[in-house]
Amino acid sequence: MRYFIELSYNGKNYHGWQIQPDVVSVQEKVNHAVSTITQQKIEVVGAGRTDTGVHASQMFAHFDIEKELIGDVPHKLNSLLPRDIVVYNVFQVNDEKHARFDAISRSYEYKIWLGRNPFLLDFSWQIHSQKIDIDLMNDAAKLLLEFTDFQTFSKVKTDVYTYNCDITEAVWKQKGNELTFHITANRFLRNMVRAIVGTLIDVGLERIDKENFRKIIESKNRSNAGLSVPAKGLFLTNIKY
Repeated sequence: MRYFIELSYNGKNYHGWQIQPDVVSVQEKVNHAVSTITQQKIEVVGAGRTDTGVHASQMFAHFDIEKELIGDVPHKLNSLLPRDIVVYNVFQVNDEKHARFDAISRSYEYKIWLGRNPFLLDFSWQIHSQKIDIDLMNDAAKLLLEFTDFQTFSKVKTDVYTYNCDITEAVWKQKGNELTFHITANRFLRNMVRAIVGTLIDVGLERIDKENFRKIIESKNRSNAGLSVPAKGLFLTNIKY
């Protein structure tokens, strides 16, 4: 039997989703909780990987067991998990349904706070006393929908079969001092969203213009793009199947 888990987590204390030697990951904690309640060694498969310090307001994972789960499974898991990881739902699916490969889109948000706010230090990148032109950034962001090869924004040392991604949404929204970048695609490269945000900030600060942004994408060279903004402002927000 295959089950899906819907969960969220604060990524501050974790070296990302994926299990790695000698560091703490979200997947490790979920594996332990599911293994405990099922009394089997379970390795959950996530819908994707988030990097160190990145948050997820919605993540899915799946696992296989031989016996049907009974009782309030989310409650059982949450009683075993740290408080910065929360399970909302556990449900049975078709045995062929895959948390990663069957996802048709993923959405991220990146949050920037203009000024200082001590209550948002762990959940936003705070930019002090700088005027950013959101209209310029949105104009440049539209170019992302014209391209499919995003090698420019990929981490250099990464093993991928293709740099192609189909971006269907890329827009900045402002509410008071909070700027939020919304981006949706069928898949993302490692560090891609943070590199895109860093480069679009250069547009908003008028360090580069829209045509420079286009040339940066076309160059397929990471060194031409902007900085990789801090992980703490990035949230995986929605996965569609």
